Amino acid sequence: MAAQRPRLYPRRLLPAALLLLAAALCCTAARGQGLAPARAPVIGFVVLDRLFVETRAAREADIAIKAEFAARASANLALFARLRRMTEQYLDDEQTLDEPERTRRRREVRDLEQEAERKEVAYRDDLLHRTHVERDRIVERASLAIAQIARQDRLDVVLFRGVLWARPGSDITDKLIRLLDQ
Repeated sequence: MAAQRPRLYPRRLLPAALLLLAAALCCTAARGQGLAPARAPVIGFVVLDRLFVETRAAREADIAIKAEFAARASANLALFARLRRMTEQYLDDEQTLDEPERTRRRREVRDLEQEAERKEVAYRDDLLHRTHVERDRIVERASLAIAQIARQDRLDVVLFRGVLWARPGSDITDKLIRLLDQ
């Protein structure tokens, strides 16, 4: 097996690096044609993960999701507790049971285990889907607010992924959170 060459940038940083390279090339090309840009490009960035934790909409969504899924979570816990008790009982009685009874109880434990796993997978999938729906709503509202902040602060580019380092004044996340919470 051939050794792979190390990448200079992680994949998630590549789009941001390409964007910055394109901005630099545009400025260089404009200078080369005698068209000096009026000002240096102003770039801002948003820490997207903070929006999903610190905004009021995110906190309200978390509370609503927890309330919506609480009954299913407790039902799943009860099902797993029942499975654990049934398994322990079967293991305790296994040596004393005759073969038909042992087979029947082993099948009951296996069926209950499959049902519990199926319900847990469905629960996780539904919870993940619901969380993504709420996050998409936050991102939709945030994109409108980002455009408003970019116009007010005269930003040329706003990044939200792949920011390796930025001057502290470039972070517009706090402004965005305040605007979304209004």
